[in-house]
Amino acid sequence: MRAHGHSAHEILERISQRQSREPDVHGARLFGLVYPTGREDIETLIHEVNSRYLFGNALNPFRFPELAAMEADVVDSCASLLNRESSERRAGAMTSGGTESIVMAMLVHRQRARARGVHRPNIVVASSAHPAYAKAAHYLDMDLVTIPINSEFRADAQAARDMVTEQTAVVVASAFCYPYGVMDPVRELASIAAGAGAGCHVDACIGGFVLPFLERLGRDASEFDFRVPGVTSLSVDVHKYGYAPKGASVLLHRDDDWFANQFFLYDQWGSGLYGSAGVAGARPASPVACAWAVINYLGVAGYVELMQSLMTTTDHVRNAMADLDGVSVVGRPVGPVFALSSATVDLHQVADLMEQRGWFLNRNTTPRGVHLMMSPAHAKVADQLVSDFSDCFNNASGSSTTPVRYS
Repeated sequence: MRAHGHSAHEILERISQRQSREPDVHGARLFGLVYPTGREDIETLIHEVNSRYLFGNALNPFRFPELAAMEADVVDSCASLLNRESSERRAGAMTSGGTESIVMAMLVHRQRARARGVHRPNIVVASSAHPAYAKAAHYLDMDLVTIPINSEFRADAQAARDMVTEQTAVVVASAFCYPYGVMDPVRELASIAAGAGAGCHVDACIGGFVLPFLERLGRDASEFDFRVPGVTSLSVDVHKYGYAPKGASVLLHRDDDWFANQFFLYDQWGSGLYGSAGVAGARPASPVACAWAVINYLGVAGYVELMQSLMTTTDHVRNAMADLDGVSVVGRPVGPVFALSSATVDLHQVADLMEQRGWFLNRNTTPRGVHLMMSPAHAKVADQLVSDFSDCFNNASGSSTTPVRYS
């Protein structure tokens, strides 16, 4: 730390220089990590709400009851969207993101398994599932049992049936998975879990704010939520296709009493009762307030409108790219996330060439190819994206050596 600080002007200038060396999160050139709507009205609202709660702390619901009420409203809105039966008791909480929601869901299922005498519970999860399940197993002293995916890149339900045992705490279904944007067979996996006395967690961190609106648009969207018997918990990120800023996810439980296993309570110190429903103690207030604001601003009709436009753009881009000779769509993606592979051209090199033009496509390793998460803001650049991808594809030669990292 310097003995004397810089001026505010110098600080902002250095910040500008640093940002200039990174992708513009509002430039519609990223295909993951951020989810721009391209809507000035939404952006203005978020900026205003964020500034009001920038220094807030969501730790203590008794000190800030209105903030706690907003969190409860966000949870209730997600519960309603995902068809959880209404209850006088809240059975869920907000977390910092999908990973924390997943870790807390695995904790609850571990505690439930231990209550029925399982000493070292396991998590049964497809190889296409998010790495957060491996992280949860590592943190929580659980075993990770990985089942293969089938030719459609979905979790192999038959393999799951053979691998679920008395030690299984939870079977995971992705709705839909990150690598390919395809749905796992939720109903089959939930049935297998229920038959073994285990829980079924549905990872809808991406799909939770996609699938309900696809269903309302009359598009194919298999049931994945609490309408499915055997589903015991569900995670959904408001900071993805809910369009809230980062730091806003929700974990829901079917049964009220399961929520108690998520809480940590402690009073053996000098300052009274301490409680938390997540890993964090102090939590930023802005993600809670912004999630509440966006959900209440858009409503179901607003989300349906955004989804309709988003899927029009997605269909156009995906179909145009797949029309290139030698390019194939991986599996059967249901929403705005899809992957492409090619038997004739190294798509990693195509991604390298696209990056030289300012496009930041993601890369998959299995199968080797590219991965796109479309956002509403991509509508204004879709034609240029397709044109540049086609040009780069036709001019690619050789192989890429760029390391593949999750994005």
